[in-house]
This record gives sequence, structure tokens and C-alpha cells, in this order.
Amino acid sequence: MEDQVQKTIAEDVRAHKVLLYVKGSRQMPQCGFSKAVMDTFDKLGVVYETRDVLADASLREGVKQFTNWPTIPQIFIGGKFIGGCDIVRDMYAQGELQKLFAN
Repeated sequence: MEDQVQKTIAEDVRAHKVLLYVKGSRQMPQCGFSKAVMDTFDKLGVVYETRDVLADASLREGVKQFTNWPTIPQIFIGGKFIGGCDIVRDMYAQGELQKLFAN
């Protein structure tokens, strides 16, 4: 089961340019950090996919193992793990996040 979750996460990360593992959904965020990340990407007008880790405990634990990162949200851009809310906020404040989507 664990291997399947890791495989599913890897495929999902490859399939989407921007993928956010969050608590809740766009319509109903269940965590202030998850909402802050989604708000940041919305401000940039970036198209992104979300996965609600509260809907699936194996996904919640699986993504933490996948990245070796203990908290949610987790952000992937271009197949690469970027980090969590604080990192996204810092990248946005420094203009680095905007540069990733400037093309």
C-alpha cells in the first residue's frame, strides 16, 4: 500500500506543473497555511492543482515521506519539491516565485 501511495504521488507530481498538497480544498481550506499558499498562487494567476491530504490519511503521511518534510502544505513546481508555506511566502516576497512563472 505504501509503495502504491509513493508511486501515485510521483506520477501526480510529474503530471502537473504546479501541485499543492493542502489541508482542505480551494473552496474550503481547512488550514491557514494552506489558504495562504493558495492565495499566493491565485494572486499570481497561476494554474495549479490541489490534493486534500485530510481526505486520505495515507496520502497525508505518504507525501511527508516522499519529501522528507514534516508539514503540510507541500508545494511542487515543475516536478520539483519547493517547500511549504514559509518558503513560498519568502520566494514571493523576494520576487523569486514570480520569476518562475514569468514566461
